[in-house]
Amino acid sequence: MAFDFKKEYKEFYMPKNKPEIVTVPKANYIAIRGKGDPNEVCGAYQQAISVLYAVAYTLKMSYKTDHKIEGFFEYVVPPLEGFWWQDGIDYTDKASFNWISVIRLPEFITQKDFEWAVETATKKKKLDCSSAEFLTIEEGLCVQIMHIGSFDNEPATVAVMDKFLNENGYINDISDTRLHHEIYMSDARKVAPEKWKTVIRHPIKKKK
Repeated sequence: MAFDFKKEYKEFYMPKNKPEIVTVPKANYIAIRGKGDPNEVCGAYQQAISVLYAVAYTLKMSYKTDHKIEGFFEYVVPPLEGFWWQDGIDYTDKASFNWISVIRLPEFITQKDFEWAVETATKKKKLDCSSAEFLTIEEGLCVQIMHIGSFDNEPATVAVMDKFLNENGYINDISDTRLHHEIYMSDARKVAPEKWKTVIRHPIKKKK
């Protein structure tokens, strides 16, 4: 049975639909940085997603190639995730979104393995994957919740999180290095928007 991050680390992928506090350890990701409306057809965001999956599946299927990864075991490619921010907060102005789109990597994937995958995916899929980077993130202390529904309705869920923090002696700690984080647990192409499941995670710290 292939290793599945969603099942093995339920505390990070399957929170309840009420806020909870977690400490998220360091992890490695395939990452692409960009700016713009994620809904733009053939836009920068959608192109980035194509590259992420091309590299992710090249690594997943590496055991069928001559490139042998030390410590490799079969695994399910983890869900798509994204870190988001704006210079001014206006959720309706999607063109102003900055983002880092990521897919988590198993711990046995090294920088060298990653570089092999970028080169191999570029050649085999005829897709320029040079924008992908090997990124290590340690989120630390966070609040998270499972948001059900459209992305446009996220502000109401964030308000619930903020109320929870205020009542429990914490405040948001969003900064240039600690960002609004989403994990997409539903396939938006197959599931109706009102049923989408998205983990929303914010960095926090204790009130002084």
